[in-house]
Amino acid sequence: MKTVLTRIAEALERLAPPAREGADFGQARLFRHDPATGAFHPAPDYPLPLESLVGVDRQKASVLGNLERFAAGLPYNHVLLWGVRGTGKSSLAKAAFMAIAKDAAALKLVEVDRDEVAALPALFDELRGRPERFVVLCDDLSFEEGAAAAKALKSALEGGVSGPPANVLFLATSNRRHLMPRGHGEDRGLVAAHEDAEEEVSVSDRFGLWIGFPPMDQPTYLAAVAAYAARFGLAVPDLERRALQWSQLRGGRSGRVAWQFIRDLAGELGKPLPL
Repeated sequence: MKTVLTRIAEALERLAPPAREGADFGQARLFRHDPATGAFHPAPDYPLPLESLVGVDRQKASVLGNLERFAAGLPYNHVLLWGVRGTGKSSLAKAAFMAIAKDAAALKLVEVDRDEVAALPALFDELRGRPERFVVLCDDLSFEEGAAAAKALKSALEGGVSGPPANVLFLATSNRRHLMPRGHGEDRGLVAAHEDAEEEVSVSDRFGLWIGFPPMDQPTYLAAVAAYAARFGLAVPDLERRALQWSQLRGGRSGRVAWQFIRDLAGELGKPLPL
């Protein structure tokens, strides 16, 4: 006859969620993390080569150097890529990772959603101690939810009493250097808004490497268009004129606008593109 303690133990076992299977990081180099299930979903390799990104040579060198040191087990810094939208921050992060990962089998990239910042401490603890080295990428990071999200990220980067995991490099992109949305906290009063701002700015201080992406000037924009056109064999006699007209219709120049023009041109010419 079962004892009361045995019946309680069996009931608790039935109610407990199934144990998570260990992540198989051997099946890909890029992964998407789902904090609800703890799963790591494999993704295909990022196809845009690093040399296709023009006008960001200084930024390339900084990101590559830091990633190379991280992959080699040398001292490194967490990275914040900040600047105006469409300047290639996310593309550079993934293309630079692919450039280093081709010679570093243990290097993996895990992308997390910006709305799941609160789950980062648990994720970092899960990755801690694994044989792989992880670049954790959060695209378009900003603290829309206020100081609570900032505290979670700071906790992840500092690692609590255990310290930060030595095999994790956090790389974020943002349109704002200090990660704060405009007008944030204005409805909470001056003191509360100031405290939130201090909390959020203190998080940006945890990034040892800040890399800025300024607006793209016309020569750099045209150079990007020309580089894409040459790479994909898109030959038209009035390329520059058409590229400038496209940027005027879009109201600005950026790497994203250049790529969108190339996609339109490739479609017109019946040429396939990798993205």
